[in-house]
Amino acid sequence: MHALLCILLLAITLPEQEKVNQASQVFQDFGRRVSDYLKLQKSVRSQMHGLKPTQSPEEIEHHERELAHGIRKARTAARQGDIFTPGITAEFRRLIAETMQGPEAARIRESLRSGAPVAPQALQVNASYPPAMPLQSTPPSLLKNLPALPTGLDYRVVGQTLILRDTEANVIVDFIPNVIS
Repeated sequence: MHALLCILLLAITLPEQEKVNQASQVFQDFGRRVSDYLKLQKSVRSQMHGLKPTQSPEEIEHHERELAHGIRKARTAARQGDIFTPGITAEFRRLIAETMQGPEAARIRESLRSGAPVAPQALQVNASYPPAMPLQSTPPSLLKNLPALPTGLDYRVVGQTLILRDTEANVIVDFIPNVIS
């Protein structure tokens, strides 16, 4: 009887452990891809004149445009899905769906609706974040369920799309369309 109970418990916990291991591998892959992007950004930045502390919006915008140009040049073959691969996208969709069905869902939806009243335009990898779109912060209750990002990147939501954005160059690194319901 004891052996039968152990076998049943093992049969129940193995699929759950397999899911955890699979998610861990997916997030390691995501972390590696994000790290590779930041190495590329650092390489591009090292070839530029550094931005000295300034209050000049023109100098800051010039630096941003120059960095964005260098990143685009270094990532000419970049496509949607390079960082958010199908496996990573599936895991993000699962996490976001869980969050959007949880106790904070109504608040998240309201926050997203009030922050992005303009109809979203077509998004492209390597394009600048749309200037007509508010630079709305992603609701904290949604962020806490997503992998943390290193300094220099953030998540943004435009319509139903989750964007991975380079904060220094204001470039769309990758995105997942139709992920927010």
